[in-house]
Amino acid sequence: PLITFSNVPDHGFSLLMKRLIDISVALTGLIVLSPLMLVTAAAIKLSSPGPVFYRQVRCGLYGRRFALTKFRTMIDGAEDCLWEIRHLNEMDGPVFKMRNDPRVTPLGAFLRRSSIDELPQLWNVLKGEMSIVGPRAPLSEEVKHYSTSQRRRLSVKPGITCLWQVSGRSDINFQRWMDMDLEYIDNWSVWLDLRIMIKTIPAVISGRGAR
Repeated sequence: PLITFSNVPDHGFSLLMKRLIDISVALTGLIVLSPLMLVTAAAIKLSSPGPVFYRQVRCGLYGRRFALTKFRTMIDGAEDCLWEIRHLNEMDGPVFKMRNDPRVTPLGAFLRRSSIDELPQLWNVLKGEMSIVGPRAPLSEEVKHYSTSQRRRLSVKPGITCLWQVSGRSDINFQRWMDMDLEYIDNWSVWLDLRIMIKTIPAVISGRGAR
């Protein structure tokens, strides 16, 4: 006899449905929102020097690294200036969050509040690196500070939206954020994903916790 322990739900058919939903939503979103994305790209290019897109290496499923793509919301070379303001971090834990980050451009502040900056991640979803719903993709430096239980976040694909996204985002402390992600993993279902997608709409409109 053999007993196997799994730290994630094992739902083969449901996971297939999740992937089909991801592809459908991502493809539809890229097509329908392409005019908005083109306007956003032009606005970024005209408002500040630097590239339109911001690519950053994040940890995906099982810690595999991938390049997450967003619209650039900060000045070019913002990462090189992080050390100057790290002491002003308003978030506990290994995550850096600051309400009035001086590196964020005026247009970037609007893109963040409206979550328009995250639209290019639909391409990451289409490539299979991310899902529409799932824990936020962490930086490798953040993962180094995870506890053993928190590393279980990496047992599912990261997502564009999640329980943290629809529950206040940066207004939630780090430990509660991690707990919510683990709750999502333990209680995951296609219906839970659909509920989170629906709740994302008013969360984005309100802009609560966006930084």
